Amino acid sequence: MIDKSHQNELNVSRETLRRLNIYNNLLNKWQRKTNLIAPSTIGEFWTRHVADSVQCFNIKPDARHWVDLGSGGGFPGLVIGALLAEIPNTSMTLVESNHKKSAFLRTASREMNIGLIVRTARIEDFVISQNAPEVVTARAVTSLDRLLDFTFPWLAQNTIGLFHKGREYRRELEESRVKWRFDLIEYKSKIAEDSVVLEISNLKKCDQV
Repeated sequence: MIDKSHQNELNVSRETLRRLNIYNNLLNKWQRKTNLIAPSTIGEFWTRHVADSVQCFNIKPDARHWVDLGSGGGFPGLVIGALLAEIPNTSMTLVESNHKKSAFLRTASREMNIGLIVRTARIEDFVISQNAPEVVTARAVTSLDRLLDFTFPWLAQNTIGLFHKGREYRRELEESRVKWRFDLIEYKSKIAEDSVVLEISNLKKCDQV
């Protein structure tokens, strides 16, 4: 049975909700044998993980080509993929170095019928081998400074970075500005008071400015 209680608050279609219910069921099943997300948050699938991912998509709803780095249990990549499935000529690629997590992502993509691309690869290796997407996302992957190191080949072009960050985001911004210059928009999270989504573009190294 499909749980319809979250459809209005997420503002998604019935078909997207159906896909997300499949995702929820698969996540609960796989979580018993593979640590996909923090066990303490498994009961917050809708209120924390999905809602957080949807707000990321809503920042750039017109973007057509996305990449999610360090996808883990699929947030925000699988959720954004479910939203993109109803929009023609779109793509989402999930990058995850852990083979068990990659297997879950492939299974979820297939069962949700959203046709994502899943790459089992290290982030730094993947980025240098691929054309730049319109938007790159990352959630709870690594420090901002290291994330900018990884994504510099893309963000120095026209790619937009949407990076979820928690309560330490101001410190991470300060540390990253020792090495980097970039355009920044901060979006306060609608889910957690101490969290943000950072929109970063036009990335340059300080010695290039």
